[in-house]
Amino acid sequence: MKVLLYSLFISMVILTENVHLASGRTSFPNTSDDGLLTLNDKELIPYFNQTLSPHSKLGETCNKTVSSQEALTKNKTDLSNGPLKKYRIVSYYGHPKSSRMGILGQLSPNELVSRLKKQAQAYSKLDPCHPAIPAIELITTVAQRTPGANGLYYHKTSSADIERYATLAKENGMLLILDVQLGRDSIIHQVQMLNQYLKLPYVSLAIDTEFHVRARQTPGVQLGHVDGNHIQTAVRYINDLIEKNHLPDKVIIVHQFKYGVIGNKHAIKPTNHVEVVLNFDGFGRAKNKKDGYRLLVKNQPVQYGGFKLFYKQDTPLLTPKDVLNLDPTPVFIDYQ
Repeated sequence: MKVLLYSLFISMVILTENVHLASGRTSFPNTSDDGLLTLNDKELIPYFNQTLSPHSKLGETCNKTVSSQEALTKNKTDLSNGPLKKYRIVSYYGHPKSSRMGILGQLSPNELVSRLKKQAQAYSKLDPCHPAIPAIELITTVAQRTPGANGLYYHKTSSADIERYATLAKENGMLLILDVQLGRDSIIHQVQMLNQYLKLPYVSLAIDTEFHVRARQTPGVQLGHVDGNHIQTAVRYINDLIEKNHLPDKVIIVHQFKYGVIGNKHAIKPTNHVEVVLNFDGFGRAKNKKDGYRLLVKNQPVQYGGFKLFYKQDTPLLTPKDVLNLDPTPVFIDYQ
């Protein structure tokens, strides 16, 4: 099977736009009358620790309108108290300084919140047993074709932008997922740069693997590669951060659109405090996307499956019902 689902679309954006960017805990889910799940600052810890009973709509009497595939990938378990045991995450991806890197940059903050909540609600209606939590996936290091001041082919998103979206997420009961595109930098260094934000209870991490290149390679020219052992170093780092700071358990999203981008995949293992999602993020024809998900997620299991949809590049755009009928059922869905 040929997987021609070039998530390098983003790389092309980098090349064409030549982006140069300006430099208490949280919550048990509340289900509103329209079925939308949100978080509130007062209750975040009991939510993640699952010490309170879910809202009645999350109980045993909920009725699904889609077939139920096992959410965990084959022979995998979840020993954490993370959100994915009972909930699904639906996110919008992008950067506020670029309308071409994802929907996040195409909308004002208020529009983003409104549309994201509606998109998450569509999944909650189909599967009320696993309500959807809205999340913002913000690119914090943008891979570049030029070396930049640090010589590592990435540009940092400003602290002001990160803090603005952290506040937006918190005020609207959403999660914030900080995405790193790496360039020639190491995964652990880019994670450490986000340390102050990762200490927030509603903030998690995403790794864009295809933008990590070796010496004498350029993001967007050569396809990147990440060693699973280096991803696991980040998993352990987040696990230790949670333990030392008494944080709720977190999620790490690992993006992959093509076979071979992640080496030593077997080394990636969830922990008692970190859930890991392998997110298939290729775009293109619906059949190819489904085949790619089967090849990279189902046949190479890590723990949970995720699935990215592109509003403009997918042909056609799969519906929430289509997505939830994938095997295994994605617990993380992001839109670009």
